[in-house]
Amino acid sequence: MVKLVCTLADHGDDVNCCAFSFSLLATCSLDKTIRLYSLSDFTELPHSPLKFHTYAVHCCRFSPSGHVLASCSTDGTTVLWNTQNGQTLAVLEQPGGSPVRVCCFSPDSSCLASGAADGTVVLWNAQSYKVYRCGSVKDGSLVACVFSPNGKLLVTGSSCGDLTVWDDKMRCLHSEKAHDLGITCCDFSSQPISDGDQDFQCFRLASCGQDCQVKIWIVSFTHLLGLKLKYKSTLSVHCAPVLSCAFSHDGQMLVSGSVDKSVMIYDTNTQNVLHTLTQHTRYVTTCAFAPSTLLLATGSMDKTVNIWQFDLETVSQARNMEDQLKQFTEDWSEEDVSIWLCEQGLQDLVGIFKTNNIDGKELLNLTKESLADDLKIESLGLRSKVVRKIEELKTKMNSLSSGIPDEFICPITRELMKDPVIASDGYSYEKEAIENWISKKKRTSPMTNLVLTSVVLTPNRTLKMAINRWLETHQK
Repeated sequence: MVKLVCTLADHGDDVNCCAFSFSLLATCSLDKTIRLYSLSDFTELPHSPLKFHTYAVHCCRFSPSGHVLASCSTDGTTVLWNTQNGQTLAVLEQPGGSPVRVCCFSPDSSCLASGAADGTVVLWNAQSYKVYRCGSVKDGSLVACVFSPNGKLLVTGSSCGDLTVWDDKMRCLHSEKAHDLGITCCDFSSQPISDGDQDFQCFRLASCGQDCQVKIWIVSFTHLLGLKLKYKSTLSVHCAPVLSCAFSHDGQMLVSGSVDKSVMIYDTNTQNVLHTLTQHTRYVTTCAFAPSTLLLATGSMDKTVNIWQFDLETVSQARNMEDQLKQFTEDWSEEDVSIWLCEQGLQDLVGIFKTNNIDGKELLNLTKESLADDLKIESLGLRSKVVRKIEELKTKMNSLSSGIPDEFICPITRELMKDPVIASDGYSYEKEAIENWISKKKRTSPMTNLVLTSVVLTPNRTLKMAINRWLETHQK
């Protein structure tokens, strides 16, 4: 079930975009402003609205940590804001001064991409605020852009209907006509999938356009073998141009908003329509899922933003049933282990694991020592990554067997979180556990093993509310 929990009607003109961090919702509008709301009670922050742009604001996006917000405008600028106090951090002027239609951060926050009406796309260094690389499409305006979850690719969409794939040096790898009448939006699913080719890590990409269609693509890339962009399917549910599409954080749902005033929510795996929302009175221009997957925001030319909440039963139903019902890992075959390695970006180890007949039971018993001594994996970093991925797999198994949703489990303690907080790596942890982790001078992320850019911990109120609701329904 999906229910409308709040309608925000503070903008004085069309709402063009909305975006979530773990604790905030940002919206922007033709009225030249950006507004910020707390997810705990949907009240507007004291320093909102954010005012700088002199013309319409087309897009707003949070950095992965949520501490920085980017907004772009017809005035030819992309502005970076401090979300905690609303102060302007930088004003990035698009080369040539063309109206900027879209922007997005790379997954590691190192870069910000901005796309303009003259077809240029700029990669900015998000720390120095300097231009890093530039590119340009042959025809049309850039109206959509998104980084792949691993940060190796940038996909842009143009008003002429072309999907263009760039590498991290802004070299054009591929361009293809995707929508006859022009693209309006595109989005990657954050979850890798197996597509039958073990040499590639694959991701779903959704695009939508003026042709009233939503299309699903499979994108895969390795430095050795190059890029593959494969058309998968078309969703032809809307009866008018589709202006926005977005995947849920876990990749199990896809949403689209249309000129027909409706919002469609699909099961990503079956592509069936789960829900149709028709509360907006004018074109639906933007859709965005919260990182918790329990909230959805939709914005419209009716000047409102609707906040929708999914109950846990709906979220559970929308998850990949094949994954939920699959045998436990100890029953995996050697081929299942190979597929899992590819999904984790460890495809180079497939041959070694097959040679040593590693099935599910053997996988769960691997240690750093056995990886080095028995499998002869020399790289310490690679051994650490394998062990970390196995630990994540065990956590998922424990959550499935206990019935606790995986996102409610602390990655450190492997227990249900009571006081979840968000670290600078973007992951949520039990507050006491991550504080103890940091106090032991571990300045690296427990999940990524990368250096934490900050030790500031942000309460994840949305996740805490979801856990409390789950407890209310499961502890009777």
